[in-house]
Amino acid sequence: MHCSGISHVGRLICVLCLVLITPVFGTLSARQFVVTLDAGHGGKDYGAIGVKTNEKTVTLSVVKQLGALIEQNLPDVKVVYTRDKDVFVELSERAAIANKAGSDLFMSVHINSVDKKNRNRTRITGCQVYTLGLHKTAENLAVAKRENAVMELEADHTEKYAGFNPNSLESDIVFELSQNHRLDQSIEFADAIHGQLVKTAGREPKGVRQAGFWVLWATSMPSVLVELDFICNPEAEKFMASDEGQEEMVIALYNALCAYINTYGAQTTGENIKVAEALVPTHAGYHRHASGEAPHLAVNIPEIGSTNDETGAKVYAETITNVKQTAGIPEISSDTDEPMYYVQILASAEAVKKGSSELKGLTDVEYYKDGGMYKYAVGKTTQVSEAQTLMKTIRRTFPGCFIIKMVNGKRVDFIK
Repeated sequence: MHCSGISHVGRLICVLCLVLITPVFGTLSARQFVVTLDAGHGGKDYGAIGVKTNEKTVTLSVVKQLGALIEQNLPDVKVVYTRDKDVFVELSERAAIANKAGSDLFMSVHINSVDKKNRNRTRITGCQVYTLGLHKTAENLAVAKRENAVMELEADHTEKYAGFNPNSLESDIVFELSQNHRLDQSIEFADAIHGQLVKTAGREPKGVRQAGFWVLWATSMPSVLVELDFICNPEAEKFMASDEGQEEMVIALYNALCAYINTYGAQTTGENIKVAEALVPTHAGYHRHASGEAPHLAVNIPEIGSTNDETGAKVYAETITNVKQTAGIPEISSDTDEPMYYVQILASAEAVKKGSSELKGLTDVEYYKDGGMYKYAVGKTTQVSEAQTLMKTIRRTFPGCFIIKMVNGKRVDFIK
C-alpha cells in the first residue's frame, strides 16, 4: 500500500489499514497463542525516575519474570519481547514487533508518576490500566502525553509518525476507526489485570481507562498499557523495587493473562488450549512450598467472568443468578426487535451491586453479559440523539463511556 502524496489523516488511515490486515494471515490454522510483552522505555530513555530506581529498570525486570513464568507454565503460549535487555526501542518498532509476530495479545508495562509541582506527589498511589481510546480527561491526556513523548527521542519522528498528534481532530478520527476493532477484549483484559493488581499485589485501584497511546493504536491485536503504581510515592517505589513486590505484580499479570487465554485462547488459535491455572506468591503472607522455590499452582482460573465450581472460590465474577438476587441491578431485556440505545459506562469482571461507589451515584443502571463480562449502561431510549445528549453529561464522570445499540437484549453495534 503506497501512502505518499496524501494528507496526514490519509497516511494515518493507510497505517491503520496495514495494521488491521497484518494479522489476518497466519490465523487460518491451529497454532500457538502469541503474547507480546513490552517493557516500557529503556536505554537512553529512563522513563519515570524515583529516588532509588527508575521505570525502565523495573518494567524490564517485571516483564522478563512474567515471560519466564509463562514459558514455564503455559506450553501453548509463545512469548515475544519488544526488549529483553536495557536498550532503547522506538515506539514504532515496538508495535511492529507485535504485528510481525502475529500476536494475539499485547501488554505494555509502565510505571506512573506526576509532576514535581504536584502537592500530592509523594502520597498518590494506585494501579491504572489503559486501553485505546480518546483521552476525555486532563489526567488521561497527561499520562498519554508522557508515554507518547518517547517518540521525540527519535531523530526522524516527525516523518515516521505521519503527523500523529493525539490532540488533533485527525488523530481522533483514526482512533474512532480503530477502537471498535478490539475494544471489548482489550477492556476485559484490562479489567482482569486491574483486579489482579488490587487483589494479588495489593495496589490501590485507580481504574480501567482509555487514552490515546501510540503503541496501543499501532498494534493490531487486543492491547493494554499497565501503570503498575506511582514511582514518585516512596512506599510504592520501595514495593516495586523489591523482590517480593515484583513477584506479586508478576503473578497478578500472569493470572490475568490466564483468565484471558481460558476465555479466548481456543477460538483465537484453533487449538484446545490447556486450562491455565492461577499462581500465588511465595513470600511471607502466602502459602509457601516447603522448598521455598518458584510460585506454585493454586486454583484453576476459568474463563473471564465465571467461577470455579470445584473450589467454590470467586475468581472474577458472580453468576448471573446471584446478580439478580443480590446486586439489585436489572438485566437489559427486550421482547421486541425495536433498537434501544444506552450509554455504556462500565465493564467489570465482577458483578457490581446497586449503590456501589463504582457507579458514581447513577441509579438507572442496567447490565448485560458479553464475553464473560458484566457491562453496565444507563439511559434507555429509542432515540440516538437522546443518548448522545446524555453521553455528554455522563462523560464528566465516566470519560470512557460510549453509546451502544441493543436489540432483544443483545448489543449489536457501537454508536459514537
